[in-house]
Amino acid sequence: MKIYLKLFVFILLFVGCTNQPSKKENTMKKEATTNDLIIAHRGTTYWAPEETEPAFRWARNIGADYLELDLQLTKDNFLVAFHDTNLKRTTNITTVFPNRKDLTIHHFTLKELRSLDAGTWFNNRNSKLGKEKYKNQPILTLQDVIFIAEGYRIKRINDIPEKQLVDGEWDGTFQYEKDPFDNGNRPGIYIETKHPKLNVEKLLAEELSKLGWNINTNPKSIKTQANKVGIANTNNRIILQSFSPESIENLQKYLPNLPKCFLLWKSDMNADLKEAYQQAVQFALLNNVQFIGPSIAGEPNNYDELTEAWMSDLIHKANLKVHAYTFDTNKQFEQYHNRVEAVFTNRTDLALEFYNKKTKQTPNQILEQLGY
Repeated sequence: MKIYLKLFVFILLFVGCTNQPSKKENTMKKEATTNDLIIAHRGTTYWAPEETEPAFRWARNIGADYLELDLQLTKDNFLVAFHDTNLKRTTNITTVFPNRKDLTIHHFTLKELRSLDAGTWFNNRNSKLGKEKYKNQPILTLQDVIFIAEGYRIKRINDIPEKQLVDGEWDGTFQYEKDPFDNGNRPGIYIETKHPKLNVEKLLAEELSKLGWNINTNPKSIKTQANKVGIANTNNRIILQSFSPESIENLQKYLPNLPKCFLLWKSDMNADLKEAYQQAVQFALLNNVQFIGPSIAGEPNNYDELTEAWMSDLIHKANLKVHAYTFDTNKQFEQYHNRVEAVFTNRTDLALEFYNKKTKQTPNQILEQLGY
């Protein structure tokens, strides 16, 4: 009986907030579409350097339901959007800090990280899709990504980000301005935490509260438009995800009532997949987790198959939903669409076309309109 009572907590996701917005703003919606969700994996890894401003602005404007990011912590306790613990793959760390190139991201302050170029590597590996404006893109903070979701961009003068001074000193943060090319989409944010360390989950709760995105602490109302993505103004504006059971438990402790996804990776599971799946579902039910995030097979990622029909059936029978990763081809959308409720994808453009939500502009036209 305890297990099934846990499912009751799910309805808390749809309880309206108490904010009283202005007459020009919509009240926070109690519900948002929970099927056929398109989650822009790292913004995009295909059209722009992953987890940079071009990637997230593009994902917002093209119509992704969620902007997905990985969370890391700096030496001075800023939460940043960055996948790897090490900085070598997607920055020029070996040139800027050659003696520290093997250190983890936590050994650097935000100011130090902002001095790195997180975009040129993409141009070097993708000559056909690379762009001059991708050079010298900074590593973003969680705050940067949330402001992008709200329709802003980093303020620049002569293409140089404008620093935000605190008591006359720069702490690594930037100023923002209303994005002149924002088209009104207001996506949610899908945040991945890593193995628990350094109180990241507690700091995340504090940051979301400060920014008005924690539904537990007087969340702000965000203006939305008809026929545009409006998840940012719902009680599932934030979805939390992790491969780590311990991190999921910490997220439940510090961010109760926020929807959560337990990610699955085959090497973390025991040899008996059915037993491992049953354990994952049991864990989800006991920890207020609503979604299971398994990998799918096929090129270009060639992940292990964890979204077979029987696996999805097991999840659905527990009244949970499947948010699978990572979709990059039409073949994958066709193969799995009857098994999943949401897709993590580097190709939001392909996902929109598959779900009959295709935009009039091409992906490259959107990038050019945004100034890239």
